[in-house]
Amino acid sequence: MTTETFEFQVEARQLLQMMIHSIYSNKDVFLRELVSNASDALDKLRLEVLRSELQEDVSDLHIDIEVDKEQRTLTVRDNGIGMSHDDVVDLIGTIANSGTAKFLKEMKEAKEAQDATASEELIGQFGVGFYSSFMVADEVTLLTRRAGESKGTRWQSTGEGTYTVDTVDDAARGTAVTLRLKPEDAEDQLFDYTSTWKIKEIVKRYSDFITWPIRMAAEAKPAVDETDAGADADGTADADAAGAGADATPEPETINSMKALWARSRSEVTDEEYSELYKHVSHDWSDPLETIRMQAEGTFEYQALLFLPSHAPQDLFTQGSKRGVQLYVKRVFIMDNCEALMPDYLRFVKGVVDAQDLSLNVSREILQQDRQIQLMHRRLVKKVLSTVKEMMADRPERYTTFWKEFGRVLKEGLLSDFENRDAILGVSSFASTHDEEGVTTLQQYVERMKEGQQHIFYMTGESRTAIENSPHMEALRAKGFEVLLLTDPVDEVWVQSVPEFDGKPLQSIAKGEVDLDTEEEKKEVEAEREKQQQDFAGLLTWMSGKLSEHVKEVRLSSRLTVSPACIVGDTFDVTPALENMYRAMGQDVPHIKRILELNPTHPLVVGMRTAHTGQKADAADAGSDDATDTGSGDAGLAEAAELVYGMALLADGGELADPSRFVKLMADRLERTL
Repeated sequence: MTTETFEFQVEARQLLQMMIHSIYSNKDVFLRELVSNASDALDKLRLEVLRSELQEDVSDLHIDIEVDKEQRTLTVRDNGIGMSHDDVVDLIGTIANSGTAKFLKEMKEAKEAQDATASEELIGQFGVGFYSSFMVADEVTLLTRRAGESKGTRWQSTGEGTYTVDTVDDAARGTAVTLRLKPEDAEDQLFDYTSTWKIKEIVKRYSDFITWPIRMAAEAKPAVDETDAGADADGTADADAAGAGADATPEPETINSMKALWARSRSEVTDEEYSELYKHVSHDWSDPLETIRMQAEGTFEYQALLFLPSHAPQDLFTQGSKRGVQLYVKRVFIMDNCEALMPDYLRFVKGVVDAQDLSLNVSREILQQDRQIQLMHRRLVKKVLSTVKEMMADRPERYTTFWKEFGRVLKEGLLSDFENRDAILGVSSFASTHDEEGVTTLQQYVERMKEGQQHIFYMTGESRTAIENSPHMEALRAKGFEVLLLTDPVDEVWVQSVPEFDGKPLQSIAKGEVDLDTEEEKKEVEAEREKQQQDFAGLLTWMSGKLSEHVKEVRLSSRLTVSPACIVGDTFDVTPALENMYRAMGQDVPHIKRILELNPTHPLVVGMRTAHTGQKADAADAGSDDATDTGSGDAGLAEAAELVYGMALLADGGELADPSRFVKLMADRLERTL
């Protein structure tokens, strides 16, 4: 028999060392993780037999827990699907997760800060159940044989950097994990895990709801002394008592209730039991933020127990991340991550749905078309959104946590779920100029709108600071209008498809004409604006021609009070940020020219008008046929126009086509002023 020796992947080795050195204070959870893995293996075997030609006996699927006090070993064994040699090497020796480096960095920081809670939550996000064995064991041995294969595999390691893999001829189907336990150490929360009562306590606390029987041999009864056994009248010892002189082999007992929590009334289940079910289905180590119960009766019956997590998983925005809840039929597990039951924008929701009228032999493809599944989907979504609404009204602290963790992904539903768009808008919150720290709902915004205000004003951007410093904000700030500050990438997209809320149109302050004046104010400034339009007509026409390669129009602005110029889009133009997003996704998007707006009261713009008027007059005196063309003497004014455009583009977060030329022009201008 050949023994192969492998080195752990670097990240796996680092993670093992963290586990070994007590990064998690409650070491009891190692057993929960091993039992959970065993339960998954039993689920997978039953499904494999149901859906394929695999011939395996599944009449007595179960989990065994065995202890050896003398050898100080603990074994968790299942007769489930098992693993092949390649499975063992790939799954046990490697951590295949794009967030590995980030996880280890955050874990190290939490450890250095001695923040036990942060450490536990990080472990939960990463899902490292098997590795938790090394918290309590000096050595771990895994013996496994995949269903349908003839040979098994033994994996063994002390967690110090390497592991060995052997091929085994006589392994039973399934997986057995044997831990050579560390010495008991009460100060380090290392208990006696060969103690029957301790094992039962852990299983009751963490795994009572597991649908498969968890069996454990009862304590062996001590031998019976003949002198204590009593004797018959003839003086001979009782035969039964004498036969008990050797320890009797006890029958294993089932130590979990196997009761489905979703099928029990609320009064029969504790919050701790709900939390443990959540941890089982989500592989999270922290408690859920909210528990949602549903029970539908009538022509189509089902029960659901859903959970909103208290923190976002690291792969929430990773392509291919698992989503969806577990599907059962009549208490029989059918599939994990049932995508047909939950939309992508609610992919963070975990839990169990148990239907009474579906076929056990159902595939993901069939589920996509099943009318009953579609009905459940709609009801589950509405229930989740109504629960978030209740949190917003009755449990604002929980809602704040929820929105911080999942608001960005929930807003994806504004693009994909038209049926529930109003409900999603109703539970969404946004940063706003009304509050420097907090967020606001759209309803709260509408309630604060100024008299006569017709639009909900917003602006998208990379950060709050960038938006607040944007020239587009100047007139709105001066007039006291509230502006929503939308900084999530998804905001660039959904605002294009959501026209209004509560009858109030949404208006980007960086697109189209922003009308802030009342009818009375318009009358007061009408004459002044007409004069400005006449005074600047020549400059606007000239600059539109000079900058035609970059902009579609140059016009006067009503939104500027301080800056000389700004870049705006037409009402239905795609924003530059959205352009870049589409290009990053490989889509061929034509470049959209935007509009340059000038502040007619800014000294720089007034000076440019004066210079242009003077040069135009000089050209007319010289007898030019085209009095709008200032000829070769307009080089300085042309450079000024280019600089004004460049400054406006930078202020808007855009990129210059030729940064070096812009810097040279700016340096030359500064030099002339000294």
